[in-house]
Amino acid sequence: MTISALPRRSLVDQALDQLRATVENGEWPVGERIPNETVLAGRLGVGRNTVREAVRVLVHAGLLETRQGDGTYVRARLDPAEALRRVERAELFEQLETRIALESEAARLAALRWQPADLRELREALAARAAAGEDLTRRIDHDQRFHEAVARAAHNRALLALYRYFSSAVARTIEHTERDAELPEPSQADHEKLLDAIELRDADAAARLARAMLAPSLHALSRPL
Repeated sequence: MTISALPRRSLVDQALDQLRATVENGEWPVGERIPNETVLAGRLGVGRNTVREAVRVLVHAGLLETRQGDGTYVRARLDPAEALRRVERAELFEQLETRIALESEAARLAALRWQPADLRELREALAARAAAGEDLTRRIDHDQRFHEAVARAAHNRALLALYRYFSSAVARTIEHTERDAELPEPSQADHEKLLDAIELRDADAAARLARAMLAPSLHALSRPL
C-alpha cells in the first residue's frame, strides 16, 4: 500500500477556526460588530478572499450576521454544527453520561405530562422492539424510536430539540451497548419497567429507572484496566 502525505488544512479552515474561537471565548460579544475584512486579513495574515469565505461559513452557521451597508455582527457564541462534531468526537463514556442526563429528565417529565397519543406511541415502539428479536438492526431502530417517543412525551420543545440534535451520538451509544459484549445491555424488561413508571405518572421512579438502564454500562466503561 502506498502512503501519501496528508493534505495541509486550507487557509480558510485555519481562519475559520481562529474566528470561531474568538467568538466562542467572548472576545467579540454577541451584538458587537466585528472588524472589517481588511483588518481581519491583516491580523490573520491571509488574503481578504480567505477572510470573506470564513465569515460566510460562520454567517451560514448562525454565529455571525451580515447587515447590508453596516458590517458583520456577532449573532451567537455557539456554532451548532461544531458543537455536534465535538459531541461525535467525545468518548463513549462522556456520551453515555450525557445521554443519561437527557433521558432521565425526559422520562421524569414524560411521566408528568404524557397524553394518550404519547402512550400509544411508546407501547407500539416497545412492542416493535420486542418483536425484532435477534435482528439487532431492527431492535436498535425501535429502541431509538422508543427513547425519542419518551422525549416527545415530555412536551418540552427545547429538550426534544436538544435530544434530536444529540440523536446521532445517542444512536452510537445504543449501538455500542447493543453490540459490545463487554457492556451490559438494557433488557426489554428494563424498558417495560420504565414504560410502567411513566404510565403510572411516577416521575421519580421514571427518572430513576432511566438512569439505572445505562448505569451498568457507564460503570463498566469507568472500571480501571
